[in-house]
Amino acid sequence: MAHHDPHEHRPPAVRRHTDVAVVGGSAAGLAGALQLARQRRGVIVVDAGEPRNAPAAHMHGYLGREGLPPAELVRVGREEVRRYGAEVLDAEVASVRRTDDGFELDLAGGHVVVARRVLLATGLVDELPAIPGVAERWGRDVVHCPFCHGYEVRDRRVVQIVTHPAGLHPTPLLRHLTAALTVVLHGQPAIADDALADLRAAGVPVVTGDVDRLVDGDDGALAGVALANGEVLPADVAVVGPGFRVRAEPVADLGVTPTPHPSGLGDVVAVGADGQTAVAGVYAAGNVTDPSHQVVHAAADGSRVAAMIAFSLAEEDLRTGPRPPAGALDWDDRYGGDALWSGNPNGALVQEVADLAPGRALDVGAGEGGDALWLAERGWTVTATDISRRGLARLEAEARRRGVEVRSLVADANDADPFGGARFDLVLAMYASIPRTGDDRAVRNLLAAVAPGGRLLVVSHDLEPMRAPVEPGQPPRPFDPDAYVRVEDVARVLAATPGWQVEVHETRPRPPGAASASHHLDDVVLRARRRA
Repeated sequence: MAHHDPHEHRPPAVRRHTDVAVVGGSAAGLAGALQLARQRRGVIVVDAGEPRNAPAAHMHGYLGREGLPPAELVRVGREEVRRYGAEVLDAEVASVRRTDDGFELDLAGGHVVVARRVLLATGLVDELPAIPGVAERWGRDVVHCPFCHGYEVRDRRVVQIVTHPAGLHPTPLLRHLTAALTVVLHGQPAIADDALADLRAAGVPVVTGDVDRLVDGDDGALAGVALANGEVLPADVAVVGPGFRVRAEPVADLGVTPTPHPSGLGDVVAVGADGQTAVAGVYAAGNVTDPSHQVVHAAADGSRVAAMIAFSLAEEDLRTGPRPPAGALDWDDRYGGDALWSGNPNGALVQEVADLAPGRALDVGAGEGGDALWLAERGWTVTATDISRRGLARLEAEARRRGVEVRSLVADANDADPFGGARFDLVLAMYASIPRTGDDRAVRNLLAAVAPGGRLLVVSHDLEPMRAPVEPGQPPRPFDPDAYVRVEDVARVLAATPGWQVEVHETRPRPPGAASASHHLDDVVLRARRRA
């Protein structure tokens, strides 16, 4: 098998189809994706990996997830949405444009996502005061939210740096959390005299004067806040009130324009009660609509707005009639051009099946039919199934040309009874792109289709290289491999199902003759026999 320098060429752009494209994959975006995926909607999350709370070591106030690192929430959330077939692409949306039937999202570096609805969950960027040391310590010993970090700074020496008229909003909470609070008025913010008088009466020192920098201690932790006049205020923690800027650039060309926030500190994307922006079909949730959201609020908002999107899609389908599943549109689009595959059988199939006596075979995810046709030419009675009508049409045309008979069936392996209760001596799924479900329905349907004494053969790419970061200069990956049924999922269900013997389960180099992309070097092969 030939190997090439990845920089010699760029893979062709891929058009993906889905019901809802979610832009942003932190709490709001992932919660929305989960809600929608559980409504049997196609969901693709495009995540640039820039969450607002990335500098923080832990998040707080989230029932059931208290103290969890933000990155761990994202990891767990991604796995949860993938369990229902939703995909997460590590990419950036460069722009969104309207089409006659929805939207097209151009991903930076290549690829396009076609969607009926868009959920903007990109969050915001905190704009910190231009004080040396603030940015470097942000999220650690420079904080802004008493609900996010207040408990952790209780009874410590806290210096609050107030830079704008709304800056005293959290001060009563801070005063309750620690008696060692000092307020510094930096840059002469317009603060009402009576508010300052209340603070002084409560024993809170109020200092007027610009902050020069933050001061490190010998241990590297914050030790003080240095003023322009040379005075250094002892401090374990500094509190600032940042401005903010929403990340709405991807939808700017659609006419989604941020509006000023009432605090005067930044802007937000305005939405209606259902989370829809001024542009029909474009929704927004989380910090992009409300900077005060903690993680738990952002997740709740994403889930609520996603429910509104689900209603809008269901009501539209009720009026206009159901549409093909997003997966079918995806593959019909891919089969709309030149042949994708060579027409040869996959090498792993030849290795595993060549010595078996012909019988009845079911090829799940048959596509253009190289494997099904090879089996038919060797005396098997073959039923080829796929979600794509175009793929099966190509299979049928090639079967006629070769003079062999293959029964084709448009079927989704995740349907309630995709194969009509039939049983087969061989059921194969070769590199099949079958979305996962929380109850492993497709896997159980595959097992149910194997006759007593028959065999199940599942082969996939080795996913580990596909999980690695994309090399610099290369476009993002257009598919999320962990959103689809994996060999490990099949092995897990087999282990819990009596009456099966696993004959082969291994990772090995891909043999010659593989029909799929040559840049995948290894296969994961599972062959199991149903006891008679």
